[in-house]
Amino acid sequence: MSALDTLLAHALTYPEAWEDHPWGETVVKVRQKIFVFLGREAGEGCHVTVKLPRSGPFALDMPNVAATGYGLGRAGWVTAKFAAGEDVPLDLLRGWVKESYQAVAPKKLATLLGA
Repeated sequence: MSALDTLLAHALTYPEAWEDHPWGETVVKVRQKIFVFLGREAGEGCHVTVKLPRSGPFALDMPNVAATGYGLGRAGWVTAKFAAGEDVPLDLLRGWVKESYQAVAPKKLATLLGA
């Protein structure tokens, strides 16, 4: 299973999460709000975009992470890019997906996940 498939399966375990494909890109939403973008890069690399209100500043210290474009970076969204064959830190990204879900989901749903 690819890193993106693993992260997609993980994201879909959250309450009321569902997969969508606006703009031809795979996203996972809670209700109508996107909490993770999952995409392929040229050469079969990948990128993951999440909202990180708590750990965003630390994530931005990583060499392959940048503030997301289109003004989303100002709202705490970051994008991590990985080249084909590069190790993808799945445990770290699962934590980021959880943080993003908790930031975007209605409070009632977010609290179901605990801390």
